Amino acid sequence: MKFLSIEPFVPSGSNFESSTQFFQALGFQVNWNAGDYVGFERDGNKFILQKHDNVTFAENFMLSVRITNVDEFYQDVTARQLPEKFGIRISQPTDQPYGREVNIIDLAGVCWHFVE
Repeated sequence: MKFLSIEPFVPSGSNFESSTQFFQALGFQVNWNAGDYVGFERDGNKFILQKHDNVTFAENFMLSVRITNVDEFYQDVTARQLPEKFGIRISQPTDQPYGREVNIIDLAGVCWHFVE
């Protein structure tokens, strides 16, 4: 017996529809939609967006996503003006002991670490 995947439930914050649109803008595809839950996937990476608004929880929840090129990712997100369109925050690429990374704070306040 082996574990096959982890699919975290990510809170949407107060605007479930905008959060859904944001993750689609990041390139995640909708695998399924059950109303208050949406299953997303990109390149085999999956998560479930949950219609849930709890600021304290969201601001203490973090995810790490391994990617092939942090600088390219940063340029793509900023060139498409996703921070302005969705009200998210994005950091400049930085070098960390575990790899080069860009952080995104999503609409709910969840911190996504995109790490090369």
